[in-house]
Amino acid sequence: MPRIEFLEPETPRARASNHSRTTPSRNRLARRAVALCAALAGVLPGIALAQVKIGLVLSLTGPAASLGIPARDTVALLPKQIGGQSVEYIVLDDASDTTQAVQDTKKLISENHVDAIIGSSITPNSLAMIDVVAEGQTPMISLASSAKIIEPVDAKRHWVFKTPQTDAMMASAIAEHASLHGVKTIAFIGQADALGETFYTEVAKFAQLHHIEMVASERFNRTDPSVTGQVLKILATHPDAVVVGAAGTPAALPPKTLRERGYKGLIYHNHGVGNNDFLRVCGADCNGTFLPASPVLVAAQLPADHPAKRLALDYIARFEAVRGAGSVSAFGSYTWDAGMLLGHAVPIALKSGAPGTPEFRRALRDALEATRGLADTNGVVNMSATDHLGLDQRARVMVEIKNAKWVYQPR
Repeated sequence: MPRIEFLEPETPRARASNHSRTTPSRNRLARRAVALCAALAGVLPGIALAQVKIGLVLSLTGPAASLGIPARDTVALLPKQIGGQSVEYIVLDDASDTTQAVQDTKKLISENHVDAIIGSSITPNSLAMIDVVAEGQTPMISLASSAKIIEPVDAKRHWVFKTPQTDAMMASAIAEHASLHGVKTIAFIGQADALGETFYTEVAKFAQLHHIEMVASERFNRTDPSVTGQVLKILATHPDAVVVGAAGTPAALPPKTLRERGYKGLIYHNHGVGNNDFLRVCGADCNGTFLPASPVLVAAQLPADHPAKRLALDYIARFEAVRGAGSVSAFGSYTWDAGMLLGHAVPIALKSGAPGTPEFRRALRDALEATRGLADTNGVVNMSATDHLGLDQRARVMVEIKNAKWVYQPR
């Protein structure tokens, strides 16, 4: 840091008597002022680079808004300083649209020069962002479910991580639960997008492993006002259970229609419904239905030795202190866990480069991949070069919906 001198102002008498001999001194002061300005110009860019910038692409409007809004509300709770560096969070709305998600990602990288990106809230948007973050060599932590976002870890997914449990983890939990309850036939109705397709693939795979026959598979769009046609086709096969592969409030339409048509079998949801907006929209029609979920939804009901319980309760207390009792959701917790990952990785990356530089982004990516034994609100993270999630089966719990509440179902 340049040394700054403070000079006493001259009196009129001193200025008059010393005019001739102070001219050279004034010249020296002028040269010092120029030098000082140059020095400060060199320092200030360094100060700007010291700020870590995190961009977030969230679905704040559109059909997936119930997923993105809790994530946005969690951003206000994330640390404003990590590793001695200030942190700026830049939140953009992708409007639940893949094209907008790509545009937002490009803007964050090319204009805002972020060091990492969190998002998107949904699988199709997260998949669409992969090419952009890989080209920009900027690490991304997705908040969506599909394993395809991080698998296989190829040259592009080298830069991509995620915090929510994968569809494979949750589909296996559904198949196990269904088998224990005597289910022999199962039907599927899911969104007509990447989430629905990938979840169907996993449900079908694990159903077969448990000797459960898949008898029907239907699709619907997030914005569809009715799924009566699809439900009638499913009911014609008389399945013991129906799995709904959808996220957010649009996922309430199939179970409501099934109940209206008199279906009495088991109904399972994807973990993409883990918030109170879904409970509100589905209402009594979702009573007695099941889902594999984040431990956050039932944190207070978990056994004392569950690895996520303490941190989940801490997050819930922080969130509800601002948003009110009962406002927490799994989607906010995924954002909180992304913040925990960055809080662990940023201090390590700072040893290799300054924020805002390619060296820092590469080191940040490497530090994320090297995360081991990090407890968060959903479990314990142990990442590797082939696993950019790092959670194990402890990160999922089976939950039943009873009277518009989440109820933990011990194994």
